Amino acid sequence: MVRESSASRGSKRKETCTAKLLGVDDANDTREPDIVDKALHSFDHVLDVIHDRVLRPILLAGRALAYGLIIVLAVLVLLVALVIGLFRLFDVYLFASHQWISYASIGALFVLAGLVIWRRRRPIDSRK
Repeated sequence: MVRESSASRGSKRKETCTAKLLGVDDANDTREPDIVDKALHSFDHVLDVIHDRVLRPILLAGRALAYGLIIVLAVLVLLVALVIGLFRLFDVYLFASHQWISYASIGALFVLAGLVIWRRRRPIDSRK
């Protein structure tokens, strides 16, 4: 017959007391969820629903707005650089020392682009 010493029995008691204080239960011990568990689960569910239905669309709209603004600004910078480069090309290589022809040709390109855009518009009645 094996006899346990009093020191080993005391350490087992300390382990079980510590486990109960920390909320660690034995795996074989099944228990029903109490009112606090149910309330926290319901609160967590409500927060998930609020996040999915309210906050997620707001976050997506904010991202779309930010990325759209970045894309518009990048396109604007590229268009300005393209116009400057086109003017330099006309002024230096095509019409050297005839700057007025460069201004006139770029102005004509802008007028042509404006006419194309104006032609594609629709009357107010057919926009709806």
